[in-house]
Amino acid sequence: MTSTTVGARLAAPRKAGKHRSDLRVALVFIAPAAIGFLAFYLVPALRGIWFSFTDQNLVGSGEFIGTANYRDMFGDPLFWNSLRVTLWYVVINIGVQTVLALGIAVLMHRLTRSALVRGIILLPYLVANVVVALVWFWMMDYSTGFINVVLDWLGGDRVAFFGDETLAIPTIALINVWRYVGYTALLIFAGLQTIPAQLYEAGALDGASEPRMFWSITMPLLRPVLALVLVITVVGSFQIFDTVAVTTEGGPINSTRVIYYYIYQQAFERFDLGYASAMSVFLLVALAVVAYLQLRIMRSNQSDLA
Repeated sequence: MTSTTVGARLAAPRKAGKHRSDLRVALVFIAPAAIGFLAFYLVPALRGIWFSFTDQNLVGSGEFIGTANYRDMFGDPLFWNSLRVTLWYVVINIGVQTVLALGIAVLMHRLTRSALVRGIILLPYLVANVVVALVWFWMMDYSTGFINVVLDWLGGDRVAFFGDETLAIPTIALINVWRYVGYTALLIFAGLQTIPAQLYEAGALDGASEPRMFWSITMPLLRPVLALVLVITVVGSFQIFDTVAVTTEGGPINSTRVIYYYIYQQAFERFDLGYASAMSVFLLVALAVVAYLQLRIMRSNQSDLA
């Protein structure tokens, strides 16, 4: 037996012991997040799926009723109205937010990378959403709001931002754009930093203009990051609740009754947890499908840098 073979056999137990030690350390660090995930996500999700097949309420134990809640849901005009309102909100919010965030991120990437500028852009995101909603609600109040006072002073007509059926959802969407656009811009900015600077230098030497480099270099190479950002923002937009709850409460005439607010009303105002759980399960499946399609269509697992 050679000395090399003996050394390899002696080193094997040491390596195995080191791997076991590393595994124990890793489990210690993972445990808090794993416990939180089980306690606050997985178990409630499984219970919600079970509740969706029962007539569960807040006080008693529900009885199994099969797919009755789902049949009621598909025949409920308020459910379809809330889904339609939510989709309209998502279209406005994502459309405006993505364009603005992309523009801000590109400007930061091409002109300045100052930490101070990034901090200022992120400031609205650091304010609680309820506080943001209340401040804008007061500023846009029809009678005493600062914005309507200025409109009146300029000789224009006052606008019922939250009282008009056609303006309420766009107003709420733009309020949330103001709060989240900085955060989204920083996510895109992080993706822009992965693009090699040599590509822009080569484009400048070839005489390419900034718009040409944006469409030929930035957008193709940013696609995987942009796909992830869109999944995060779309899923987050479907979860709109607090802004509606503190401003319009679903009005006027159900024009802002988004799906999350309708689920809340069914669960905690009408105490129909079974029906609310059925809508939640439907929304979970729908968002999972939307996220999967977004990632597949935008080929998020492929990069043009390879």
